[in-house]
Amino acid sequence: MDISKIINKGLLTPRSTLSLYSQIANLFAEKIQNRILPAGSKLPPERELAVLLGVSRTTAINAYRRLEEQGLIITKIGSGTYVADLTPPLQPNPAVPWSQLFTPSPNTHLASILRELIASATTEDIISLAAGMPDPTLYPLKHFHRLFSQQSSQLSGSDLGHIPTEGYMPLRQALAARLINKGYAITPENTMIVSGSQQGLYLIAKVFLEPGDYVIVESPTYLGAIQVFSAANARLLSLPTLSTMPLDLLEDYLVRYRPKLLYIMPTFQNPNGRVMPLEERRELLKLAAKHRLVIVEDDPYGELYYDKQPPPSLKALDPFGGVIALGTFSKILFPGLRTGWVVAPETVINRFALEKQYIDLHSSNISQKLLFDYLTEGLLEDHLDTVRAEYKKRRDSVAGALHRYCGPHLTFTLPTGGFYFWCTLNQGILTRQLLHEAGKTGVSFVPGEAFYADASGSRELRLCFTTHSEERLLEGIKRLSTALQVLVNSNTGSHVRPAATPII
Repeated sequence: MDISKIINKGLLTPRSTLSLYSQIANLFAEKIQNRILPAGSKLPPERELAVLLGVSRTTAINAYRRLEEQGLIITKIGSGTYVADLTPPLQPNPAVPWSQLFTPSPNTHLASILRELIASATTEDIISLAAGMPDPTLYPLKHFHRLFSQQSSQLSGSDLGHIPTEGYMPLRQALAARLINKGYAITPENTMIVSGSQQGLYLIAKVFLEPGDYVIVESPTYLGAIQVFSAANARLLSLPTLSTMPLDLLEDYLVRYRPKLLYIMPTFQNPNGRVMPLEERRELLKLAAKHRLVIVEDDPYGELYYDKQPPPSLKALDPFGGVIALGTFSKILFPGLRTGWVVAPETVINRFALEKQYIDLHSSNISQKLLFDYLTEGLLEDHLDTVRAEYKKRRDSVAGALHRYCGPHLTFTLPTGGFYFWCTLNQGILTRQLLHEAGKTGVSFVPGEAFYADASGSRELRLCFTTHSEERLLEGIKRLSTALQVLVNSNTGSHVRPAATPII
């Protein structure tokens, strides 16, 4: 069957609000549902479809994936992709109306985009600058293989039973000792081990928030926090991230709305990389103490500094005990460890434990024991030295490439730590346009709108510089430049020469 006579690429609209793969999926769906493409019809492989429609292979893969999710096509391993039989099977009883039983979904359209971008990192022909992940080649696998081998040979039945919801006590003691060295005034009873700091955020929302409560967030801020607080039906107050923190506006919020929480990432903020100066931290804490404001400090990147060490955390400076601190080992070791921590007053930890019991009773025994062994052998500091040196080289390489290839069409501030470049587009170009065009060249990133609680960020984007090697990162920036040049040319109607190589 000649698909080109049935699916016309002229029906694709590059400037549509729908992604290109969604448009392709919709075109196929219409033909399948109208029996123009009958059951059993063999469809072209992804590569042929990509060439036929003038799109990337990733776009073709995603279009087929969408159709398969809808039950319109099936894939037979070693054979190909076929139109599914839509004839409903005979059912002795009516099907359960699952979708009618679900509670309202907290997921947003942007959350769906992010899931797809993260998934695209595993395809062979795309360079993902989207997912905030450490480089798998830098995972300390040799040490963890050895520790796991030692541990598995010594395990007893009691080691595999339940442990306290708050976490494996030796790990909590080791964690507390490490944080005390960083200025925290805590004991192990002030700590809780969680399945990644995202679970800590979820527990905070469950314990503190009721529908209609106010939460102050930075603007932009971490998407996961926006999702958790929105799912709790909290009302979000945005605090602009400027060169200095707008404390006057913050105090106005405190007086006017009496918010439950301030969520903030003062060290290598995600997405913009900002570091709050020491004096500003003290002024914020003074204001919070005055109004008895609870501050949730999220610090996943504080140990990933590439120039000078950042100021002490808010929790280390906390004069009134009102800071709840979140941290994770996912960014400095590897995400699959799924081990994070919360530091809070013991009363709060006890309440978190009651809520956590309903989710998983406690986080993984094996992960916690492995991490304890890793910390007590003193291996973490050497690993941090390694990744800091490597990520600094990648950061500098990407900065040079952005200057060289993207030139006057994109601006950014050099991050002094963390994982990300936060970029702003010039020339009136919108991020969604660039995301669409970049997909054709085989590179992805996160659009700025994902990090705002309102409709801002239409000309901003986040690029992760840690996941790939320098060579692959440079290729990704070149592809991004190609997509950017296409949009600049279409806006100006003429060819714009690439920027000259700067001296940096």
